Amino acid sequence: MLHLTHFTLKFCPRRVSHFSKCAVSLDNRAIYRDNEALANEAETYRRRRKTEWKRRQGGQNFLDHLIINIRGGKGGDGCAAFHREKFLPFGPPSGGNGGRGGDVYIQPTTELTTLNSVAKRVRGENGGNGQGTWQNGKNGSPLVIRVPVGTIVRQLPRDDPRTAKDEWDAEAESLEGLEPAEKQAKMRDNRWVHYPRYSESNVERDSFIEAEQVLYKQERERRYARRKREIEEPIYLDLDKEVELEDDPNSPLGLPRKDGLGHLVALGGQGGVGNPHFLTQENRSPKFATRGHEGDRVTLSLELKLLADIGLVGVPNAGKSTLLRALTGGRAKTEVAGYAFTTLNPVVGVVRVAQDGSFEGGLSEGMVHDETLIEEAQIKAQMEEGAFADALTRNQQNNSDSLDRGYGHGHSFDIVERFRFTIADNPGLISKASENVVYVVDFSVPAPWDDIAVLRDELEQYLPGMSRKARMVIANKADLLAGDGDPASVEEAKLKLTRLEEFVAREMSVLDEQGDTRYLDVVPISAKFSQNLKKAVGLMEKYVVEAREAVREKESSTSDDSDWF
Repeated sequence: MLHLTHFTLKFCPRRVSHFSKCAVSLDNRAIYRDNEALANEAETYRRRRKTEWKRRQGGQNFLDHLIINIRGGKGGDGCAAFHREKFLPFGPPSGGNGGRGGDVYIQPTTELTTLNSVAKRVRGENGGNGQGTWQNGKNGSPLVIRVPVGTIVRQLPRDDPRTAKDEWDAEAESLEGLEPAEKQAKMRDNRWVHYPRYSESNVERDSFIEAEQVLYKQERERRYARRKREIEEPIYLDLDKEVELEDDPNSPLGLPRKDGLGHLVALGGQGGVGNPHFLTQENRSPKFATRGHEGDRVTLSLELKLLADIGLVGVPNAGKSTLLRALTGGRAKTEVAGYAFTTLNPVVGVVRVAQDGSFEGGLSEGMVHDETLIEEAQIKAQMEEGAFADALTRNQQNNSDSLDRGYGHGHSFDIVERFRFTIADNPGLISKASENVVYVVDFSVPAPWDDIAVLRDELEQYLPGMSRKARMVIANKADLLAGDGDPASVEEAKLKLTRLEEFVAREMSVLDEQGDTRYLDVVPISAKFSQNLKKAVGLMEKYVVEAREAVREKESSTSDDSDWF
């Protein structure tokens, strides 16, 4: 092998070079011809990678409560150095100071709907160490934790077992079991930087002993101030909206800042000082510097106050949990059980809509979302006309679109995500938990309109004015409208749907904030067989967009009015 390589390099260098140039030329011409196609392919690949990344960041499951440990960045160490240059072999002390550690902020944003993207352990950037010739270290960049609007932030007390130890408690734990001399040596190593080969002689100098006493005194004062602040003014933030933060550079911990970063929750540590700081008349050649301080350590509880964009309201066994599974592609971990909408354990899922209007659950329309086994003959339906004209049966989907597009049971959502919103089966847990309410009724019962009236009255008793947020009536279990069964039953189901639509238009219209009458949409579906869900998702997306735009306009008008004062 070595001989063959040597032979090629010795006798064929020009020929190899010629072939290489030809290959490069052909490649360039091919790239030039297919440049547009390659660019489109690269863009598609990039967008798919971005969608996959967003899903891995926590878009699959909803999370509304989280405990996080935050640590501000550590300050950089000071430097013990002396200036040296030509004809100046013994220059003055020239060690620079360490940079300040990065602060940690919390910023509410409407772009997020879940706490899944928040890390459980957050640490600010450390400051840079000082260097010789009076070069100070770089300050650590601030770190911003982005959370959804509607997050409540609480600082856990020190006696809570989930609270992380501060730097002093952590140091005390690391010193357990050591001899007094070893403890003192380790504590000094955590606080001081010595000039090379002078660590032993420094600790015996009076100047170092005095500086060490001052350092411990400052440390005790800093520890007392932090403990007092944690007891008297613990962090509590109600991030209910995005606001323009006030300009206050001296704002204490937890108050807003106008630097666009959010609310300050953890301060970075101060940087250590270089050896010029200890220059005195008695000590003209200080050979020690201090290390940077640790940043604040806090443990925060994050809890979402606003649960979802869309809230489902329905009587027991109306199919809310089945509908939520179908809309989220089975990712929402719902419990199929009979409970009222005021349950204290709501289930929230994320609905992701693609560029073409399809959604993750809709990629496998026809999949049975139920705990019971049913016969294949029960799910056959002919969709030539009727209310489900745009929905396919299970067999039709498996033989057409799903297979052509590479999807099926167990597929992955591998198309570009365009829009997402959250949906919960119980909006009545917290006031203003959902800006849009959707009634879910069982269409198979003799009088589904009676259930709607009951739900409206229950909402008003729970919170007056909440029924005005209703936007849609979903008639679930409307399988007969797909054309399955005998013609008489299908015709009876169509008449029932007409009567339901007339009742909703006559009895369920609401007045919006402008005083205009708004009529509810009526959409018959079969959540169990994933039929006609695309139409429901399209309307839900419309409601969410309108609600978010209304909130932005309201905040904008409020901000404009405040400028006059």
